[in-house]
Amino acid sequence: MLFALCIAGIVNVSPHGAGQALPAANRAFIDGTGPGWRALGENDFAGVNGNADTWTWRNGVLISTGTPIGVLRTRQKFTNVEMVIEWRHLKPAGNSGVFVWVPDQALAQLKPGALPEYGIEVQMLDHAFREQYEKQSGKKGDWFTTNGDIFAVGKSKLTPFSPVSPNGSRSFPRKDLSRGAGEWNHYYVRAINGELRLWVNGEEVSGGSDAEPRTGYLCLEAEGSPVEFRTIRVREVS
Repeated sequence: MLFALCIAGIVNVSPHGAGQALPAANRAFIDGTGPGWRALGENDFAGVNGNADTWTWRNGVLISTGTPIGVLRTRQKFTNVEMVIEWRHLKPAGNSGVFVWVPDQALAQLKPGALPEYGIEVQMLDHAFREQYEKQSGKKGDWFTTNGDIFAVGKSKLTPFSPVSPNGSRSFPRKDLSRGAGEWNHYYVRAINGELRLWVNGEEVSGGSDAEPRTGYLCLEAEGSPVEFRTIRVREVS
């Protein structure tokens, strides 16, 4: 199926492109409704390495305490998929994210307090995280942003779109669009044929190509701070 979406009035954007990032003006507010889209709820996820109260559902909202550090995975594996998810941190300096294409071996016997060694992370950081990091570590927080970095985790591989982090491992967002703690953010993720692109609050900002592996689970991340997710919807693309 040739995937087409409306971006600033332009249609017919193919998932089989040459892996080049689109101009920063491209917009596509995808709400996750229409043919092929379906909502993910409590029965669509399985625990991996959290406690009984790490993840709870309340009135359609998935709530994470953030502890212990770990992930919640989808029961289904995905290869070519679109995902819509809304999220908000409940405290300043919150850290979370979505892992895409996480294989079985990354989750088998994963202990509490650890994150998978595979996957492409779509990061969700609160803006106060940089100040906290620099204060606690004494190091400059110039190797990450708080507006939607994309990067390969552990043993996974990805060629990030520019602009990139100082060491070249992360795709940095071209525009700062994330909202701060207490406010809902809208992510639209398109992961097709090893290429992943992220739209933050309606505008494409970051991504990468040539991902390996490029099939696996979607995982939500608990990383030390309370966070909420809602409107989790997916559509498989062939």
